[in-house]
Amino acid sequence: MELLKKRILQDGTCFPGGILKVDSFINHQMDPILMKSIAVEFVRKFASTNVNKIMTIEASGIAPAIMTGYLLGLPVVFGKKKSPKTMKNALCTKVHSFTKDRDYDVVISSDYLTPQDNVLFVDDFLAYGNAAMGVIDLIKQGGANLVGMGFIIEKEFQHGRQRLEAEGVRVESLAIIEDLSDCRIKIKD
Repeated sequence: MELLKKRILQDGTCFPGGILKVDSFINHQMDPILMKSIAVEFVRKFASTNVNKIMTIEASGIAPAIMTGYLLGLPVVFGKKKSPKTMKNALCTKVHSFTKDRDYDVVISSDYLTPQDNVLFVDDFLAYGNAAMGVIDLIKQGGANLVGMGFIIEKEFQHGRQRLEAEGVRVESLAIIEDLSDCRIKIKD
């Protein structure tokens, strides 16, 4: 997706350790026009599937997920990082955050993830695939079917795609970062 790649090169910031900061347009301050273009691309890639629910994890995945759900006319559900006292029938999995370097629980109500659901997972980043593996676990716990995973940005050098594809998951990324060495952003053509 050329618009996204251009924006990453123009406004993205790289930090040592393979960290790409895109908070000025994706995951803190958001560009709604870009987010709509991202959602249009996810719709194009997954519209032929039998998806009937969009899923993400709070917080950075919510914007692209809700926009994709809006365009497809489908409900969007997100895994929460803290279990509310009011949540009944919670499904839970543990996920390690690369960015924050800590483990956290992700919970979702089994009321919103059922065997009738064909789920498309949408998120901002694919790095090592930890969050995505947690989502796979939640989807299995709920008895739902995963039709695919869409990521705005994939950090190819962290090999998350290989983990997911080894599980038989269809992965679609809109921009693939090949390398962030020496804090230079190299995007795959």
